Amino acid sequence: MTEHQNGILKQVDQVKDQVIAFRHHLHSHPELSFQEHATSAFIRESLGKAGLELTTGIAGTGMMLRIYGKGPGRIVALRADMDALPIQEKSDKPYCSQNEGVMHACGHDVHSSCLMGVALVMNALKDQWNGELRCIFQPGEEKLPGGASMMIKEGILKYPDVECILAQHVFPELEVGQVGFRPGMYMASTDELYLKVIGKGGHGAMPHRNIDPVLISAHILVALQQIVSRRSDATLPCVLSFGKIQGNGATNVIPDFVNLEGTFRTFDEEWRKKAHDLIKEIAQGTAKAMGGNCEVAVVSGYPHLKNDQALTADLQRVAKEFLGEEKVFDLPLRMTAEDFSYFSHEVPACFYRLGTSSSDGTNSESVHTASFDIDEKALETGVGLMSALAMHLLK
Repeated sequence: MTEHQNGILKQVDQVKDQVIAFRHHLHSHPELSFQEHATSAFIRESLGKAGLELTTGIAGTGMMLRIYGKGPGRIVALRADMDALPIQEKSDKPYCSQNEGVMHACGHDVHSSCLMGVALVMNALKDQWNGELRCIFQPGEEKLPGGASMMIKEGILKYPDVECILAQHVFPELEVGQVGFRPGMYMASTDELYLKVIGKGGHGAMPHRNIDPVLISAHILVALQQIVSRRSDATLPCVLSFGKIQGNGATNVIPDFVNLEGTFRTFDEEWRKKAHDLIKEIAQGTAKAMGGNCEVAVVSGYPHLKNDQALTADLQRVAKEFLGEEKVFDLPLRMTAEDFSYFSHEVPACFYRLGTSSSDGTNSESVHTASFDIDEKALETGVGLMSALAMHLLK
């Protein structure tokens, strides 16, 4: 471990109780996407007590903090998301959500409190590094169009240009103290599919007088699977799934229309666009061949997340040095999505995972569940490692 890294550990030890208190407050007062007004105010006021002034009102509730080192150098950005999910928390912890039906079930309270801690650490050590550290507190990760895309449009990476950006995300599949990296493609793009299959309803006992949208829908669902099995590159991960089928008929009533809702995910932006066209072509063509019609709406979501190969490999090496080689793992591809991906298509990026489960098996509930929680020792790892990575890039 280097002298700089030892200095970081000493600073983390000084702020760890503050960071836990930050996390408890944020967890107790969760807010939904693009409604993070109290969250932003708390972060701004808390860091303000340390003499740190944030630029507010970016993409609504988003904020940015600039910390300058001892001289000119690189510009490195760190990002944390702030929004919570519409989930009723099941917990008896004293920091349980006080907002009915809203919960930090994806760990964004952890991300924000860690970045607050990093800001305190790096500000205390600013005589040891050069350049600018840009801390981004982002709204609306959980809801389209995604706060990252909005902040980028408002110039968060400009004036002057950011050279690279990092983010960490809670990961109960790893124990506290452990982290995971993956250079290259990591998380999939995500698009929402809405199909309305239109026929002619009537009595189920007289199907010859009707155009059955239920049967047409069944054929469309089967036909669309050929996009993945026969039209997609077999070496490219690709998912097409439908999770909602709604036709308001009855046992003896064929409805006039059926609604289908699904998701399409992949790792190639050109194929993604082509697949959108194929979905429309196949769905509409199948419906027409059977005497009906199909209205297709594809709502484009987040692009795929790509970790810069060189940057991520370098930071993984630093993580092994800082935490110990046995604490740093290689991650597999994931078909889930994350709006940090927008940043990864603008500048070299690294999105890594922070282990949050306890060694005794507790705190291992999945994200997006009502019982999700973390082993709070992860906060020390999160603050320490992100500070070490930023220091490495700036010193």
